[in-house]
Amino acid sequence: MQKLRKTELQVSDICFGGNVFGWTADQLDSFRLLDGFIEHGGNFIDTADVYSSWKPGNSGGESETIIGNYLKLKGNRDQVVIATKVAMLETRKGLSKSNIIAACNDSLARLQTDYIDIYYAHSDDTETDLTETLEGFNSLVEQGKVRYIAASNYTFDRLNQALNISKENNLASYVALQNRYSLVAREPYESDGAKSVEEFKISGLPYSTLGSGFLSGKYRAGETVDSQRAEGVKNNYLNAENIELLKRLEQVANEYEVSNTAVALAWLRRQPGVTVPLASARTLAQLEALMQKVELTTQELSFIAGE
Repeated sequence: MQKLRKTELQVSDICFGGNVFGWTADQLDSFRLLDGFIEHGGNFIDTADVYSSWKPGNSGGESETIIGNYLKLKGNRDQVVIATKVAMLETRKGLSKSNIIAACNDSLARLQTDYIDIYYAHSDDTETDLTETLEGFNSLVEQGKVRYIAASNYTFDRLNQALNISKENNLASYVALQNRYSLVAREPYESDGAKSVEEFKISGLPYSTLGSGFLSGKYRAGETVDSQRAEGVKNNYLNAENIELLKRLEQVANEYEVSNTAVALAWLRRQPGVTVPLASARTLAQLEALMQKVELTTQELSFIAGE
């Protein structure tokens, strides 16, 4: 467990991504995954109101609903840290004050709780004044509906502006940044996101840390993979450079007798600007792979990255 900067939250060294709940994992499978995650010492769960609206027949909020049903069944709300987000659901789009408040109330109802531990601005909204956005979040903090606020998909400059507005107006302030980062997507995080985390002394909680599953090693040229993400992975990551990276990752994983996933996450945890990585799993086998622990040497970190 570690304490997130500028908070009282003690969290596990991995955050479970709830984007699979209601998409590739139904409620029963989701409950099994959550049980497994908690049994392995996990307590940090990430979701969003937009999860999983992209699945035909869904309208958004499915992931939150499943998590809420799980918390009610287990009676363990006070033992887990729940993060959710606002801005990207089509029916609750943007970061106006009224939308933030309405979306939060929707999320609280689905999660069957009276507070959210971390409430994210899921994406920057340049059409809404930052002061209005922060006033909306601040009102939720004052009401006790939200403990802390955070930013996702923000640049250094926009985050800097937001933090200055919070300070000048005595408003709740972002305590974490959640941007994309992995061995196969290192920029712009390494030049922008990590700079934000270190300079502003907030927590870095990157997402898409396994390259949509590519770094697990299951995607190979010419092979068919049963996954909703397969086509996107092949288009975005399956190239000669990344295949060589995967070979190095596998070599280290074999030496430690752990999964590629565990090594990829171990590499990420050692990078500047990373506090806790997010990762998801749709099966118990995948969950076991990402919960494995390994400590890498400096030489191994450089070898994996091809440096």
